[in-house]
Order: sequence, then structure tokens, then C-alpha cells
Amino acid sequence: YKLQGGTDKSEWKGHSRTRLSGRRQGGEHKVKKLTITRRKMISGYLFILPWLIGAVLFFINPFIQSLRLSFSKITKFAGFKMKWIGLENYAKAFLWDVEFVPMFITVVRDTFINTIMIVVFSLIIAILINKKIKFRGFFRGVFFLPVLLGTGYAEGPAMEMARGIAIPAQFMRYLDPLIVSALSGFLNKITYVLWKSGVQIILFLAGLQGISSSLYEAARVDSATEWEMFWKITLPMISPVILLNIIYTIIDSFTDASNPIVDYVLNIGFKKSQFEYSAAISWIYFVFVLIVCIIVYFAMKNKVYDTSKN
Repeated sequence: YKLQGGTDKSEWKGHSRTRLSGRRQGGEHKVKKLTITRRKMISGYLFILPWLIGAVLFFINPFIQSLRLSFSKITKFAGFKMKWIGLENYAKAFLWDVEFVPMFITVVRDTFINTIMIVVFSLIIAILINKKIKFRGFFRGVFFLPVLLGTGYAEGPAMEMARGIAIPAQFMRYLDPLIVSALSGFLNKITYVLWKSGVQIILFLAGLQGISSSLYEAARVDSATEWEMFWKITLPMISPVILLNIIYTIIDSFTDASNPIVDYVLNIGFKKSQFEYSAAISWIYFVFVLIVCIIVYFAMKNKVYDTSKN
């Protein structure tokens, strides 16, 4: 019953069990490091990796050159030589340019109004077409159709066609000019909201389909109404998608090709050849959009439902 070194057999068994349990605990500890949250993070980084590589290769240098240009003046186009002038271009935007500030305020106001309307409208439509109704696939395709027809500069003619269909000129001739103006503005706004809600509706549909049906079944057993289930189940569960759609809509509205600020920047830079001033107002616009997105994110961060905590 004695082993080498005078160790008792029972003691040797105890030591071996301790070693095996230690190995098991170490193995379990290693497995626990790669949690579901970490796997999702790794998957997310892999998805954005091509964009990161493209940004480093193609966008970092123009990004830095644009920032330098906003604080400089071009002295020689051959070789793109610049002279440092400080904040002169930025001061020109706020003190001398009579078009930029009023246009900027109008764009900001319209963007906030459009963002609220688009997010609310897309959520309502997503809830309706997520229910078991006839021709559900057809309605989903109709609301996503504007995304397929075209965006950017191809979007303008398509929206004009939609406005022409929505407002027949023969009908408007018999109405008061004030009524025509109000009705035209309302229908144009509705057309814009319909045109810009395709992506948001798809994202909301994905969020709604990710909610477990057992939650609704349990709520119905407790005699909960549809209105109560919306506020207690649906809205909290899709709050991450709401935050995503808000930030996406803000960025999409601020960078849209029909945005007057974007058109103004292009005209100053490429038609009037004032590249320094164009870079300055571009950076003012960019920093403002970035600050707005950061404020929205941190304002809603604590109100967003986090599935990783459950």
C-alpha cells in the first residue's frame, strides 16, 4: 500500500483528484472567457473589418488633408501647397457668409422633424405588416420599394414623379392658394417620409421578429391588452433598434444629396473653387452631426434594453 516516496495510496488518490479538479476548473475558466457577448463582438468586428481596411487605405489621408485645408489657404495648386491662416475660414462662415447660418438652422430644424416622423411612421408600419395579414409579403415589398428604385441623385426625379402623382394640377386649380400651399407642403412631407422609411421598416421588422412569442402569450394569459403589451414588451425589447434607426436617420438626412448644405459645399468647392472655405464649412457640419449623434446615443444608452445582462 505504499508508493514511491512513502506516500500512502489514499493520499495519492486525493492528490490526483485535486489535480483533475484543478484542470477541469482551469478548462472551464478558459471556456467562460469566450461568452456569447464576446462572440457577438468578434462577429461585429469581422463584419466591419473590410470597411476599416478601406478607411485606413483610402480615407485617412484625405481626411487629414481636408482638416489641414480648412485652416489654410492654397498658395499653389501645383503640388497643393498651403499656407496656415488659422481660424479665418471658420470665422468667415459665421461672420461674413449671409447664407450659411440661416441655411444651417433650417437644415437642422427640418432634420429633427423628419427624424421623428420617419422613426414613428416606420415603427407603426413595421408593427402592422409584422402581423398575420393577407399579402404581407406584398406590403413589405411596397414599403421597401423606394430603397430599390434608387438613392442619392437618382432619388430626386423619382420623388418628383411621386409628388406629381400625389398632387394633380387640375385639382389644385380650384382651391385657394393658401390651401394649395398647405396641402402641397403636407403631401410633400408625407412623400419624403414614405421615401425615407424603407431601411428603418426593415430594421424594425427584424427587431420585432426577434421578440419571443412566449412573452406575448404570458401577457395575454394575464389579460394584458395590445396597448399594454406594446408599452411593456414591444417598445422596451426593440429599444436598441429604435436607437439605431434614430442615429441612422439623422446621418442619412444630414448627408442626403438633396440636403441644401451638401449642395452648398459642393458649389463653393467645385464651382467657385474656394476649396479652403468649402473644407471649413464641411468640418463645421461634420462636427455638429457627430456631436448630435453622441448626445442622442448617451441620452438613450441607459434606456436601451440590453439582452447581454439577462
